[in-house]
Amino acid sequence: MGDGHVKTYIDGFDDKMQGGIPPGSVVLLVGQPGTMKSSVAYNILFNNAKENDSRGLYVTLEQSSKSLSKHMTSMGMDPKDVQGMLEIVDIGLIRKKLTALQDQSWVQVFKMYTKNLKESSDYQLLVIDSLPVLNVLAKFANPREELFHLFEWLRDLNVTTILITEMTPDTAKFANNGEDFLADGIIYLRMAEIGDVSVQRQIRCVKMRSVNHNGDYHSLLFDKGHFKATKSIAQTR
Repeated sequence: MGDGHVKTYIDGFDDKMQGGIPPGSVVLLVGQPGTMKSSVAYNILFNNAKENDSRGLYVTLEQSSKSLSKHMTSMGMDPKDVQGMLEIVDIGLIRKKLTALQDQSWVQVFKMYTKNLKESSDYQLLVIDSLPVLNVLAKFANPREELFHLFEWLRDLNVTTILITEMTPDTAKFANNGEDFLADGIIYLRMAEIGDVSVQRQIRCVKMRSVNHNGDYHSLLFDKGHFKATKSIAQTR
């Protein structure tokens, strides 16, 4: 691991970022539906827990922890293999806490819960899946300002955070409320059309602060529980 950087465990991709993600960064993992964003993010937590004994917290606001665990197990990344090192928290659990703390807003409960877990388990890696859903649940009146405070709060947690965010197919923008400027890094996943009949899943490091990164597109392959990035030589349309 280069200079204590957090490896993505995507073979051939970490060396394009001088070893991985600088610790303490807040990184956007951006892509359209079906680009394996959740799987890529979970893979980072799973393999850092397995290979480096780094504790991780995966907050899923889009599906239940049971559903996510089942899906990742089918991909060869069984949460049982990293029990005690990787915790999956879903929206149902946060809603229960919200009911018990009725005087608190959703985002206050979310912050309280993640902070308490940081103090009790001392996780080093955090995934939030996803930022658009968090926006909706938090009912941000002024998203730009409140997201700025959220990003600062995440940095103060002293963890490396991956925020999954979705792009609609009809836009080239990575974010709607300035998150791309607030983030320390952006990793972009896309489905690229190759010629008239083929589609190729690709990954690109758009931005990574304090890292001399390679910004080229790479083909993203997944086989037997492992991700791999290879030079994208095919011509896209």
